[in-house]
Amino acid sequence: MKKVFALLSIVAIFNFGNPISVLAQEPAAAEQTEQVAQADSAAAVTETVEEVVEEEPVVEEQVGMHKVLKQKFIEGGAGFMALIALCLIFGLALCTERIIYLSLSSTNTKVLLKKIEEALNKGGVEAALEVCRNTRGPIASIFYQGLSRYNEGVDVVERSVASYGGVQLGLLEKNLSWITLFISIAPSLGFLGTVIGMIQAFDKIQQAGDISATVVAGGIKVALLTTLFGLVVAIILQLFYNYILSLIESMVTEMEDSSISLLDIIVKYNESKK
Repeated sequence: MKKVFALLSIVAIFNFGNPISVLAQEPAAAEQTEQVAQADSAAAVTETVEEVVEEEPVVEEQVGMHKVLKQKFIEGGAGFMALIALCLIFGLALCTERIIYLSLSSTNTKVLLKKIEEALNKGGVEAALEVCRNTRGPIASIFYQGLSRYNEGVDVVERSVASYGGVQLGLLEKNLSWITLFISIAPSLGFLGTVIGMIQAFDKIQQAGDISATVVAGGIKVALLTTLFGLVVAIILQLFYNYILSLIESMVTEMEDSSISLLDIIVKYNESKK
């Protein structure tokens, strides 16, 4: 009987020991599986983030032209750069005034001469003077001065037209000397800033006792920027100045041709009266 109980107890131990070992192994396996899953998910998230970072384009900040000019203006030194800017402002204001004045002074001389000739034939000198009074521009003013001395003879009319043409030419060229002044001053101020910038650079070299790019960079930058802006202002004003001169030259040529035509009309009118 003792052997039977011993066998039964051995069988019972084996039967109950296997489930216990299985139950003990199952939580360990579950924990290991969970750790593997977490590692896989973390790796997947890392790969996704890397792909998004790689796919995102690099956006470069674009700086506007006015910001660049403002920055360079400040770097060039407020004193000289402000003077150069004033030269540009006043020069452009004078150029604009001259262009507007010359544009308003232009006259269709062919139409004006035709009206004067018709007025002379129909109403005489007074009618021609009225046509000149109602027409704006230097050419009409010259014609008025010439016709107002019609009774003194053709020679007097010719001299009056020539002398008053010189007066009108002076009015056309008004303020041009100021424009040329600003054209000359702008690069001169730039060169002056260059000299001062180089002096500052040499002062820094003397203080440091060594020649290096970092020591002289500030003074050289001021020197180059003031010269650059001064030359740019001079070039801009020179272009406007040459355009104004071309307008004046064309108007003067038109004044001379129309004055000759006016004298021919007066001579023809005198002959028709005889």
